[in-house]
Parts: sequence; C-alpha cells; structure tokens
Amino acid sequence: MNYAAEDYSRLLGMKGFSDGLLNNHFTLYQGYVANTNKLAESLSALSKEGKARTPEFAEMKRRMGWEFNGMRLHELYFENLGGKQGVDRSGEFFRKATDQFGAFENWERDFRVTGEMRGIGWAVTYHDPSTGRLINVWINEHDGGHLAGCEPLLIMDVFEHAFMLDYGLKRADYINAFFQSINWTRVDARLAAAEKRMTVSTAA
Repeated sequence: MNYAAEDYSRLLGMKGFSDGLLNNHFTLYQGYVANTNKLAESLSALSKEGKARTPEFAEMKRRMGWEFNGMRLHELYFENLGGKQGVDRSGEFFRKATDQFGAFENWERDFRVTGEMRGIGWAVTYHDPSTGRLINVWINEHDGGHLAGCEPLLIMDVFEHAFMLDYGLKRADYINAFFQSINWTRVDARLAAAEKRMTVSTAA
C-alpha cells in the first residue's frame, strides 16, 4: 500500500507565507512521499530476491527513517498551520503550558529559542505519555533527536526551504509569521487525543 501526498492548497494565501514559498514546500513534501514509496518497494523487492543481507538493502533500510519522517513531519507541520487567531486561552494546550512553564509566555519563549538554534531541522513540542509533560525539542535532519514514545503536538520546520524565499536569513521573522498562523484548534486536538490515550493506558 503506497502513501499518497495530502493536498494542502488550502494554505495558499496564508498571511506571512507567499504562495511561491508554499508551492515550493508542497513540491518538496511530495518528493518525500514519492521517495518513501520507492524505498518501500525496493526493500520489498530485494527481500523477495533473497538480498536482505546485502549492503544495498542495509543502506536503504537506514534511509527509510529520513524519507518517512520527512514525509510525516511535513504533514504534521502543514496541518498545524492555517490558523487566523491567537492561542485559545481557555484551551487545553494553553492551560498545560501555563501550568508547566509558569506562564504560557515562558513556554513560547522556550519554543522560539529552540527554533532559533543554529542549524537545520525542526522545533517540536512533544507530549510525554509517561508523565504528561510538554517538552520542546530540536529534531536534526528528520531522523535524529526524536523522543521515543512521545507524541508531537506542534511542529515548526526550520530548514531553509521553509522560510528563505520570503525571509532570507531572518529566521526570527519567519518564526513570528509561524506563530501568527498556528492552528491552535489542531494543537489542542492533538493534546486531547494524547492525554486520552495516556488515561486509557494508565487505567489498563
């Protein structure tokens, strides 16, 4: 079963993001979907041919994390964009971030600083199902830095392709635009789902 690229054209016209930047980004994402499918097909073919212990198979296996995470992180990123209002101060994410960090602004500052770090990658707020804590994390090149067992709630792409066409080297300006376009309803829904799974797991 192949993965199919999602259509995120609803984001065109979003404030702070030119259509040119978004269309380029959509094309790049579609490449990750295509490469994930190609790798899966090639791995299956090599296995059927009895070549699962070859260097070629091993390198493809190692590559799968890069392509698959590149696909999935972009989907999570695009899905938490498109909002036109600030954070819902009665929402679950605002409450949890405020409780844990002392103030929502403290969480936001920590997330922004994470995204402003030198290098290419992703800034992600994770939910830890073992404690319920929110953790802001730097993900390096798709497949390095993920927290095992944790669930991503808010994802920001900080590879150059996500902002340079519009902002050049002014990453902080891009992060401002990102915060003005977060779909907080989606973030709250992700958190609610994560906490529900955590409750069910604890009860079991």
